[in-house]
Amino acid sequence: MRVLGIETSCDETGVALFDGEKGLLGHQLYSQVALHAEYGGVVPELASRDHVRKLVPLIRQLFQQTGVDSGSISGVAYTAGPGLAGALLVGASFGRSLAWSWGVPAVGVHHMEGHLLAPMLEENPPAFPFVALLVSGGHTQLVEVTGVGRYRLLGQSVDDAAGEAFDKTAKMLGLGYPGGPILAGLAEQGDPKRFRFPRPMTDRPGLDFSFSGLKTFALTTLQRESEGLVGEPLDRLKTDICRAFEDAVVDTLAIKCRRALDETGVGTLVLAGGVSANHRLRERVDAMMAERGGQACYPRAEFCTDNGAMIAYAGWQRLRAGQHEGMDFGIRPRWPMETLAAV
Repeated sequence: MRVLGIETSCDETGVALFDGEKGLLGHQLYSQVALHAEYGGVVPELASRDHVRKLVPLIRQLFQQTGVDSGSISGVAYTAGPGLAGALLVGASFGRSLAWSWGVPAVGVHHMEGHLLAPMLEENPPAFPFVALLVSGGHTQLVEVTGVGRYRLLGQSVDDAAGEAFDKTAKMLGLGYPGGPILAGLAEQGDPKRFRFPRPMTDRPGLDFSFSGLKTFALTTLQRESEGLVGEPLDRLKTDICRAFEDAVVDTLAIKCRRALDETGVGTLVLAGGVSANHRLRERVDAMMAERGGQACYPRAEFCTDNGAMIAYAGWQRLRAGQHEGMDFGIRPRWPMETLAAV
């Protein structure tokens, strides 16, 4: 079975082809970062319009890259949620229309299931069961995974997701857009001993997260310490705040992951989503899992952020199990992953 995957949940347009026998055949991705930079954040209407403009050229490039034509496609998978409603509608209507015109089934894929299964695209994929930390701009969740569609939510953010906190803190520091990667880059140069930020919700039982107060702590630190500073001293202050902020987020995520592994008795930890590409987070998790004698698994960097490959793979899993949409397809901007059917 050969599946075309389409991802349009937010500000990346991604398409990919996954073959059940040959694996990932190819993928194409277009990022809208430059489009939204002027506004300091994603503008939903502009995102939707840009998906409309980019889907046809990207699919043509994908077919040219892989040497595949529409006659060999067995099914179409598109992101049905969660995400921006307008952006989701572009991919869903486009994907369902292609499937109808080609006479093949179509299936709507859960965006976070795509991220969760992205490590399966690697040469040494994790075996079930495992604990997954889904950490991105919109989600921070710990999930026990015993199979495709067999998910138990262990904990999640009660306010800002980790990636969202990165972006908002960067904006408060005046670092530009997209803020998260810029903050992480500056943190590499920061003094880890100058400030110590709190590790929220680690002083009590449970696996939920809260990062809203952490960004407020960063702002009050900046306001308190920056009086009279200009030029290099102010830049150094911001760099050190970035390091303290990143250390706090990484420590918090690692502490909760350790608790989740202890609770479930599972020996494998999967990290997925945009923030899973963070260098310091991977170092911390690798060290923790080595100490425990367990295994840490990640998707390659290009599949940490939104992409079509993860949607093609997740769609292949569901289409081969006989799941597909009717002509009355729809989207789900809010969609709890625990409601997904098992494969």
